Amino acid sequence: MYRVLQLAVLILIAIPQIMAQSNSGTQLKSEAAIRAVLESQAKAWNNGDIDGYMDGYDRSDKTVFISGDSVSHGWQTVHDRYKKSYDTREKMGVLSFSDLEITFTSSESAVVLGRWRLKRANDEPHGTFTLIFRRTKAGWRIIHDHTSSAT
Repeated sequence: MYRVLQLAVLILIAIPQIMAQSNSGTQLKSEAAIRAVLESQAKAWNNGDIDGYMDGYDRSDKTVFISGDSVSHGWQTVHDRYKKSYDTREKMGVLSFSDLEITFTSSESAVVLGRWRLKRANDEPHGTFTLIFRRTKAGWRIIHDHTSSAT
């Protein structure tokens, strides 16, 4: 009887550790997937491919983009805004992301803080962003983007 009780106690102690390791593995995979979305966005941008860049956003009317005093609602609206604002390769420059901090709010959502920088011939605008990612049928996608500029 004592050995059964001992075994039960060991199992009860081990279960939370096993679950934590399992959740940690899931989060590592999710974090890698989120980073891959951002890397794909930067690559598409740097190839002059706004449509490819927009693949990082959820194709929903509820997708939100905030910059300065402007709030855009809906994937198509955000897409059109980018197409209008960055209608030449010179305006697009070379995009990079850095200082990424990913915090999971649940198994289905995460907040990403980071910095962005555009290197262009005559200037180098940069700033910070807060992104809310949600796990969708298409994978991890941005549902809310709040970007600010330091210049």
